[in-house]
Amino acid sequence: MGLRGGLASPAHVRRPRVNVLKTVVRLWRYLANYRALIVAVILLTVLSNCLALLGPMLSGRAIDAIGPSAGKVDFEGMFRNCAWMALFYIICSVLNYFLSVQMITLSQRTARQMRSDIFDKLMVLPVSFFDTHQTGDIISHISYDVDTVNVSLANDLLQICATVVTVTGSLGMMLSISPLLGLVFLVTVPLAALFIKSQAGKIHGYFRLRSAALGALNGFVEEIVSGQKTIKAYHRENTILGRFDKVNEDACGAYYDADYHSSSLGPSVNFINNLSLTMISVFGAILYLAGRITLGNMSSFVLYSRKFSGPINEAANILSEIQSAAAAADRIFELLDQNPEAADAEGAAELGAVMGDVEFRRINFGYLPDRPVLRDLSLYAGSGALIAIVGHTGAGKTTIINLLMRFYDPQSGSVTIDGANINGVTRRSLRLAFAMVLQESWLFDGTVYENIAYGYRGSGREAKPSNGEYKTSPALMEDVVRAAKAAQAHSFIMQLPQGYDTVLSEDGVNISQGQRQLLTIARAMLLDVRMLILDEATSNVDTRTELRIQEAMRRLMKGKTCFVIAHRLSTIQNADLILVMREGRLVEQGTHSALLKKDGVYAGLYRSQFG
Repeated sequence: MGLRGGLASPAHVRRPRVNVLKTVVRLWRYLANYRALIVAVILLTVLSNCLALLGPMLSGRAIDAIGPSAGKVDFEGMFRNCAWMALFYIICSVLNYFLSVQMITLSQRTARQMRSDIFDKLMVLPVSFFDTHQTGDIISHISYDVDTVNVSLANDLLQICATVVTVTGSLGMMLSISPLLGLVFLVTVPLAALFIKSQAGKIHGYFRLRSAALGALNGFVEEIVSGQKTIKAYHRENTILGRFDKVNEDACGAYYDADYHSSSLGPSVNFINNLSLTMISVFGAILYLAGRITLGNMSSFVLYSRKFSGPINEAANILSEIQSAAAAADRIFELLDQNPEAADAEGAAELGAVMGDVEFRRINFGYLPDRPVLRDLSLYAGSGALIAIVGHTGAGKTTIINLLMRFYDPQSGSVTIDGANINGVTRRSLRLAFAMVLQESWLFDGTVYENIAYGYRGSGREAKPSNGEYKTSPALMEDVVRAAKAAQAHSFIMQLPQGYDTVLSEDGVNISQGQRQLLTIARAMLLDVRMLILDEATSNVDTRTELRIQEAMRRLMKGKTCFVIAHRLSTIQNADLILVMREGRLVEQGTHSALLKKDGVYAGLYRSQFG
């Protein structure tokens, strides 16, 4: 497939078209937050361009001062007009410098606010959004799309403002010199305007496709970079290269289509402008021969015509950049318009003094309406019980946790904690009632101590004060060390260069996967909660360490309700209750020994692991 691949079809382009005016209005709302800067920009733009417009008039007067024949040159008048012209141009240059500074300030502040709004939006979006969107594509909104809008605001918006002032002023000056000669623009200006309008709407669709293609490319690259070990282990480099070539070619095709269809604007408008200059030269010469216009005025008119047509030509040339910025803004606003996580029910109560009784009553749920994952599921977990959930991949184990934490809500049925329907309590109080450790260990760029103390809520103390600086409280450090010892992490932490003050790089890549898992377990064990969720939490540690962690956690979490999703059945043999899932249904439940005697699904899973 060549550069102009499947993305080039007109039908494909029409589909993502949006209301450009609506996008501009929403951008203006961002700019309106900085009214003082906008007023300064407008004043500087008008003043600098008005001074620049005086140049052609002074140039014409200097030419007329020479006189029609030798010996009648008004040197004083000529030098005076030239001096004023030079002074005005110098002042204009200084004003343009300050104007550029103000525009950069305005664009950067707007970009900062956009990024803040996007990030704030990401924090309130439901988990389902992140489950259905590539990470790289989301990142491209906050990086590429915002940067594209920022560049357009800093350069293109300034150019448009200058164009409006220059074109209006030039037209007024030309009409004051010769209204008859100004009739030329009654032909060329509408012709240029109609051509630009006919192309703008079509081009916008191509630039929107370009932004989407770049987002897909970013998502693919992010996925591949994070999975390099797996790719090399399976020797799939050539396969990945082939897939990348396809995604890369699609992106190049989208860029080609956008640039190809916008490239005709500049030359076409430039041709129309040159046509107007030709007509001015011809009719101006006729008027000069007829004595209707002086040579100086004719020169000024030509200069004003260039000032009139030049910005129009430049505006046509930057139209592609404007369309690119509009497409990027569309994607930003599309993200900002995403529905946030559903608000708490009116009058939702705080979940306090939790005992830990959990019950699922006839739950039916599917991530897609026509593909059920849980079917008529009912289960009960008593306070302080260790509940293990097992089953084949896709049986619905993690979905139970998603419903328990209200990352998703069931289509029918109810989930209760201590008899209270979780749909009737605030999400904040519900989630603060749990500590959670996932299979994918998440660590941030900070010290070991900061990572374990993340989210600490014990005894009213905060691990991170409002000024954003971590301060190690002796009492809190004792809690952190106790949790690390219970999670079997203390010994390896003390072997690190600075112990608990060792700085971990992003995602903890300077320690092993198993050690990262131990830190996340220690983090969960530090929290003063009555319920704990472990979703394959010990999958990256050895069996012996896993057993020791389980024993330590049973002592530490005594009296607390624990939900454990595990594939290694050896680690859940002491569970108070084992729930066996199969195709979204609870098919068996009981203790380890009771389920083995039953010789059902659980016994089959056990034999598959231990023969």
